[in-house]
Amino acid sequence: MLVRLCDAQDLPITGAKRFDVDQARLAVVRTSNGSIFIIDDECSHADFSLSEGEVDSEDNTIECPKHGALFDIVTGEPECLPATKPIATYSWEMQNGELFVELENE
Repeated sequence: MLVRLCDAQDLPITGAKRFDVDQARLAVVRTSNGSIFIIDDECSHADFSLSEGEVDSEDNTIECPKHGALFDIVTGEPECLPATKPIATYSWEMQNGELFVELENE
């Protein structure tokens, strides 16, 4: 099901922003070229917010600010230790200037 997250103007120009929707804790990531990705906002290594981490637009990664684990924001795969498990990535749509995320029905 599609769930509204925010207006496009509420997104960071670059970087990540956290959104809590239903039971999901999500990070919307925008790279310097304007690409948007939506990922889990929880490091798979430790319960820490990825939206507080640094985004590398060239490598399409986000770094967990707690222990330095890197995640590919396209695939969710960990790029280095200490993380070994991927994080979820989500499909999204922009409709009339509003960002929607595709969440599984529970």
